[in-house]
This record gives sequence, C-alpha cells and structure tokens, in this order.
Amino acid sequence: MSRGLLIVLEGGDSVGKTTQSRFLDRWLASHGVDHMMTREPGGTPLGSRIRTLLLDPASGTLDDRAEALLYAADKAQHVTEVMRPALERGQLVVCDRYIDSTLAYQGAGRVLDAAQIDALARWATDGLRPDLTVLLDADPAETTATIVDKDRMESESLDFHRRVRDEFLALAARDPQHYLVLPARDPRDRIAAAVRERLAPMLGIDTGSDLSDPDGTMRS
Repeated sequence: MSRGLLIVLEGGDSVGKTTQSRFLDRWLASHGVDHMMTREPGGTPLGSRIRTLLLDPASGTLDDRAEALLYAADKAQHVTEVMRPALERGQLVVCDRYIDSTLAYQGAGRVLDAAQIDALARWATDGLRPDLTVLLDADPAETTATIVDKDRMESESLDFHRRVRDEFLALAARDPQHYLVLPARDPRDRIAAAVRERLAPMLGIDTGSDLSDPDGTMRS
C-alpha cells in the first residue's frame, strides 16, 4: 500500500481556511478519495486541551518559549496518534495549519530563534513534511479587522501579524514546487477551483467541469 498524501492549508487569521477546507472535503468525497480532515492545534483529545490553553484569552500571558513548546506537544501527539497512521493506511490527510504556522507565529511573530523553532517543529513532527501546502495570503490589516471575538493569538498586534504573513510568504518562496499561494481575497469559488486544479493530477482525478463548482460536486 502506498503512503497517502499530506495536504496543508496555511495562512494568517481569518483568511478563509475553514471555508476552503469544507469545499475540499466535499470535493474529495465526491470523487471517492479516502481522506481525513484535521487541524492544529486540536487534532487529538490532548490537542483539544492544549488548544484551549493556547487560544483562550483567560490563559493570560504565556512565556513565548512555553507557547512554542505547547504547540510542539500538540504536533507530536497529532502526528503519532492521527496523521502518520492515516498516511500509512493510504489516506489523504488535509490539515488546517502545520509546521509553517509554528515557524511563522512562534518564530517570526514572537521573534524567537528561527533555527531553534525550525528544529523543534521538525523534531515534534518526526520529519513528516507536507506534499503540498496551500497558502492563503491576505493583508492582516484587512483580515484581523473582521474578527469580532478574538482569541489570544488573534488579539496580537498588527506588527505581529505582518511578521507572520511575511514569514509565510518567505517559506513559500524558498520551496515553490511544494506550495500553492493564492490571494485570500479572491472569490472563494475561484480559490476552491485553483486548489482542485493543483490537486487533481496529484490524485489522478479527471475534474472535467467541476473545477468551477466550489463544492466540486457538479455533474453534467
């Protein structure tokens, strides 16, 4: 049995990852692709508890290193308990956030040592790397302004979120063959079609007319 593919959705806060994840889930199901949708933090029972600690404003001010280690703990458990077993079963795994979010938020956003954060993330994930990262890019001055009830990370300064965005783009620029960078402010149907167009040949799917259908379920 061949190993499944790992597809990751990345980007700043409120760029539409959840919407695109839902579209992708429906499209994969419509083509009979055995797949799993998951997220970080929070993809395991332990991860859900860690997610609360990390995002709840009631957690107060966490030391930057403590925050990075909590994210690493979530990743380690997630890879061991969920992601790697699914991939070894041949499933396609779609993950909302992964290593790049650690590098962008804890590395660039918190201005922690980039090499140390990279080593921590690689160690926590046991070297498991995405086959494709879809990066939804937008100006954080626009996206963060739309969030009403902000969590602990969303409440960070605009400068913080700009550093995060810059790092996401820098990561994509260093490894373009493994990234699909899309303007998050494009119509959601256009974004969904671009994602499907990139994934279809990787999965051996003949999309035909469904490239223009956000759910990918349109049939003639």
